[in-house]
Amino acid sequence: MLVIRDLVKTYSSGVQALKGVSLELQPGVFGLLGPNGSGKTTLMKIVATLLEPDSGTVRMNGVDLLASKDKARQMLGYLPQEFGLYPSLSAEQTLDYFARLKGVSNVKERRKLIDALFERVNLESARKQRVGGFSGGMRQRLGIAQALIGEPELIIVDEPTAGLDPEERLRFHNLLSETASDSAVVMLSTHIVSDVSNLCSNMAIIQQGEILASCTPREAIDQLKESVWEANVSREKASALKSTCQVISSQMFEGLARLRVISKRERPAEEFTPATPSLEDYYLGLVRHEAHQPLDPWAEGR
Repeated sequence: MLVIRDLVKTYSSGVQALKGVSLELQPGVFGLLGPNGSGKTTLMKIVATLLEPDSGTVRMNGVDLLASKDKARQMLGYLPQEFGLYPSLSAEQTLDYFARLKGVSNVKERRKLIDALFERVNLESARKQRVGGFSGGMRQRLGIAQALIGEPELIIVDEPTAGLDPEERLRFHNLLSETASDSAVVMLSTHIVSDVSNLCSNMAIIQQGEILASCTPREAIDQLKESVWEANVSREKASALKSTCQVISSQMFEGLARLRVISKRERPAEEFTPATPSLEDYYLGLVRHEAHQPLDPWAEGR
């Protein structure tokens, strides 16, 4: 289990990136969901021992990761948001380099490990290619391969699917699902709701350095049961409804505004029909309401 307690971090610019963050992560894939600038990467870097918090603790299976950095780094694999590679090296040379850095000194052991990793991330056919010519998805799969060296107990991946096309995103989802085990914690940071709904058994939503919610995706959706409504209305009507309804999303479609709103008590207006709630509804409703009024957005009468 990964236990994070009361993490606080303020940068020299005065920006308070984390405001007392506390979380408990069980084995499996845990999703940290939040908009850009919400504090996700700061939290990830602290857990990965790359950044010092002002206060707070991080423990993994009883080990204080902040006080015992060398031991911590033996326990974790890390795929940062900006994953740098030497473009002139082949994929095989790259993994060999990372394996040496992680203490795999025996040549035969290293060869066996690299062979297994290429098979696991489906890059065997590209092992001789220079990584400078890799697609975004291939780079991310290679990044996961280096993060898996040493069979880490904690795997941290920061915004791994940003910029990937749908096919590569699906491949990466499958790879992360296969990576999660009964003993390893996979901590996934993302602003893409589908990453969490497709992959994660547990999740938290973070905004402006604070945890707004921590639950399972199913629990989040269940909170909106019989509370989400949808309507296609004119632009003028949409403007009027936005002033009276709790709108969670609005987009133009065939000349009409498609509105989704939350209303727990009753139908918000005659134009609306019941809609099946989604994790995106929960996320947008929580984040947008928190930005304007830090109260429970699911309370009756809101």
